[in-house]
Amino acid sequence: MRPRLVVTLISASLLLLGASPGDGDATPLPAKLADTGGGDQLITAEAPALNSTSGTVTWWERRDGQWAKVGSAPARFGAKGLVEGAARRQGTNTTPTGLYGLPFGFGIQPAPTGTSVDYRAVKADSWWCQDNDSTSYNRWVEPLPADCRAAEAEKLSSYTTQYTYALVIGFNYEQPVRGRGAGIFLHVNGQGATAGCVSVPSEAMQEILRWANPAKSPHIAIGTESGDTAITRY
Repeated sequence: MRPRLVVTLISASLLLLGASPGDGDATPLPAKLADTGGGDQLITAEAPALNSTSGTVTWWERRDGQWAKVGSAPARFGAKGLVEGAARRQGTNTTPTGLYGLPFGFGIQPAPTGTSVDYRAVKADSWWCQDNDSTSYNRWVEPLPADCRAAEAEKLSSYTTQYTYALVIGFNYEQPVRGRGAGIFLHVNGQGATAGCVSVPSEAMQEILRWANPAKSPHIAIGTESGDTAITRY
């Protein structure tokens, strides 16, 4: 897959082409996006505004050249809302907006039957390194390397609900920028807003894992429904 970060084009809202919200345009959302990652599958994660902590995740598939809605679910975002991906700072509890690849899935539970994405089983020594001084910054590690402090990493098996099933969101993943953030996932809901990830109910997460097909280059677009930035949604 080719994870990509849309900075100047997507900004904090999804950059769409087309009409304004009130004119009855029924064009599927992906058809209005300036970029969908070049594949035939797309997940959109939309919040009403930058300061929102909830919204909607919808997954779409292109069939015979037309985008069709496959499913949707209520979603949760960072406890401090959303922020443009390029401006995000680690530890701010914000969800980065932009367009990203989905490098692989993982979970404490086995992959749902029918899953075709690369799926890693969470073990007792599975960690996600978030230590800015580590050579393994923003990477899955097994076991925790000597240069990654446990206090600056997530022991994945500790998140018994959230990481039952998950997909890695390719934010700051391809060429990690220190201090921008690490460990941004699409995962199962916890008790409330996230620390910067996107979360959905368990049933939806399992559906997404069964649906995602690496041959169709699935991506996720995270943005807002409102026009509260320089680039508005419509």
